[in-house]
Amino acid sequence: MARMHSRRKGKSHSNKPATLTTPSWLMHEEARLEIEQTIEKLAKEGISPSKIGVILRDSYGVPSVKPILGMKLKRYLESKNLAPSLPEDLLNLMKKAVRLHSHLEKHHKDIHNRRALQLIQAKIHRLTRYYKRKKILPEDWRFDIERAKMILSRA
Repeated sequence: MARMHSRRKGKSHSNKPATLTTPSWLMHEEARLEIEQTIEKLAKEGISPSKIGVILRDSYGVPSVKPILGMKLKRYLESKNLAPSLPEDLLNLMKKAVRLHSHLEKHHKDIHNRRALQLIQAKIHRLTRYYKRKKILPEDWRFDIERAKMILSRA
């Protein structure tokens, strides 16, 4: 099946590491503690969970956090009360919508980007319905461009 807002097909997810077993060099308790401290330090700096995973992969050679911690990175951050208040995919779409809205304030006749903003807002509304159903967002949460600007200025 083709993607909803593009004319192409295909997989959009990344490939997982070949094995889900912990590497032998990470079996030591000191290495595990060092990784946990690094995750907590990066989360306190306000870095998103996906960027933490990329930093661990590229700088520390950790292919996957799940076999080391016994849980996914987001669950680990939730257990330490370091998880972001809003889901990361929703925040990224909100950033994109705010950028496009500010562009359209300057360029009123840019009809192509007006359509792009409508598509982004549709994705945001679809995601919020999902997160409300899963009880991640409160039932009275609504997307508004001004509120999104305020949320992103605090984040």
